[in-house]
Amino acid sequence: MKQAVRFESIKEQWELLPRTFSLVWKAAHYWTIAWAVLLVVQGLLPVTSVYLTRALVNSLIALGNSDKTWENLRPAIGLVFLMVMIIFLQELLGGMNSWVRMAQSELIQDHLSGLIHEQATSLDLAFYDSPDYYDRLHRARVDALTRPAALLENVGALVQNSLTLAAMAVILFSFGPWLPLLLVLGTLPALWVLARYALDYHRWRKERTTLFRRASYFDWMLTLRTAASELRLFELGNYFRGLFQETRKQLRTELLELTRSQAFAELAASLIGLGVMSLGLIWMIWRTWQGLISLGDLAMYYQAFNQGQNLMRSLLQNAGQIYRNSLFLQDLFEFLALTPQVVDPPDPVPVPAPLRQGLRFENVSFRYPESERVVLQNFDLNVAAGQIVALVGENGAGKSTLIKLLCRFYDPTEGHICLDGVDLRRVSLAGLRRQIGILFQEPTNYHATAAENIAYSDLASSPGMDRIETAAAAAGADGPISRLPLGYSTLMGKWFGGSELSVGEWQRVALARAFLRQASILVLDEPTSAMDTWAEADWLARFRTLAAGRTAILITHRFTTAMQADVIHVVADGHIVESGTHAALMASGGRYAQAWTAQVREGENWRV
Repeated sequence: MKQAVRFESIKEQWELLPRTFSLVWKAAHYWTIAWAVLLVVQGLLPVTSVYLTRALVNSLIALGNSDKTWENLRPAIGLVFLMVMIIFLQELLGGMNSWVRMAQSELIQDHLSGLIHEQATSLDLAFYDSPDYYDRLHRARVDALTRPAALLENVGALVQNSLTLAAMAVILFSFGPWLPLLLVLGTLPALWVLARYALDYHRWRKERTTLFRRASYFDWMLTLRTAASELRLFELGNYFRGLFQETRKQLRTELLELTRSQAFAELAASLIGLGVMSLGLIWMIWRTWQGLISLGDLAMYYQAFNQGQNLMRSLLQNAGQIYRNSLFLQDLFEFLALTPQVVDPPDPVPVPAPLRQGLRFENVSFRYPESERVVLQNFDLNVAAGQIVALVGENGAGKSTLIKLLCRFYDPTEGHICLDGVDLRRVSLAGLRRQIGILFQEPTNYHATAAENIAYSDLASSPGMDRIETAAAAAGADGPISRLPLGYSTLMGKWFGGSELSVGEWQRVALARAFLRQASILVLDEPTSAMDTWAEADWLARFRTLAAGRTAILITHRFTTAMQADVIHVVADGHIVESGTHAALMASGGRYAQAWTAQVREGENWRV
């Protein structure tokens, strides 16, 4: 059964070769043609050298038995000159091949990176909820990225060595038809070793993907700024270094054990091949002693058999590497074959813009993939066009999940989300998302200029500086930006030597990004959470003017922010438990009123 499985595995890997060659051709077809021509020429040159060796040896023997004249010496010198020229040509073609291979490899790797990036940015967010996805992504980005170029190099070496070996086999066949067979039999043990350990290595690498990712995580924790402060304050540096070293030690130990076992197996296979070669050489020496062949023939046989055996080993190594690389390429193609579930409908209808009726969640239920916890349960929400609503509630109540469903990062398990009565699943993803401007709870800080950080929300419209500055002023980001060395042209973040902002200032820049987008729906998740009291008061004073003409949803824990809304909805356990204006909710004495009283009391204690 095990042998059958391995046979099927080998068959599957070889079937990947056409797909790989197609990928290589798309990435670097002209360089691939040059590479193919070079490998054919390089494959035939060694045969010429072998034939010249026999002619040279026989010429030298004849020279030893004749007069030492220039006429007798000239053929030998001519043969030496030809051999030197062939060696020079081999070196020249080798250098050209290295250049061609480098260009080819770079183009292939860049093409593959583009495919992986395109796939990673097109898949659903649901994939990021699965550790299996991260394993697949790691194998595609780290283990498989360089494999197509390596596979092509292996195939090229295989073809080149096959050409040379075929010519060597013709030479050996002239001395005895059983000699090429002897050459093949001597290398079969090496073939078994290569196939077995290529499969074992891939299986080990696949089983240890999570450990490799864990080592990368510890390395990331120790080297990036994100965790630098806490690592120093809590003295966690040694702890994470220990975890990294422990993980790497386990991987290193297992790899060394696998390599040690392979080395002993290869040694045994080499001894068998050496024994086979010795038998053939003894037979040829006996024939020379019998006077059946010349010393030149013996020299050519030895060189042909020795090179043939080396070529067979190289050939098997090439085949083993092809098999090994194709195993990892299977991981790459499996990643590229992943398909999103949230997709455009076959015949999308236009996105309602601007909204005339509003946004509605109808009996929506949802739970995240690979989770048993229901985040939203029979959730209903109606937001009239042009209305500002606020969603308040405890952490984990499902407020931020509503944003992900509204953007169709996920689809609800049950129910419908509609814009002007049109289900979101009936409109195109791009069209829907262009109508939504969002400030996420954890916005991205881009290591680019201040102007670019704001413009990123609407690159398609090529916003000018007037729009960028207006959005910055609306978000209160114009003040922090004006204090930067080059204003809006200042590079932000420390990765590339830029200027750093405080957490609250970064949030204002992200808020400006949301305002810049010409969208009919504005969603702000904790828009003032990182602002100080003065900045929050300034922003709240202008918010309703800024949101004029848009349908806005505020998700917040700060009731001073929620008070700006026309309607406040209190979310608990995945559904709305209270709704109304601030005054109405306070009068009802429910959850909102109790939380407001507690927040005010906490503020008074803080002032004391």
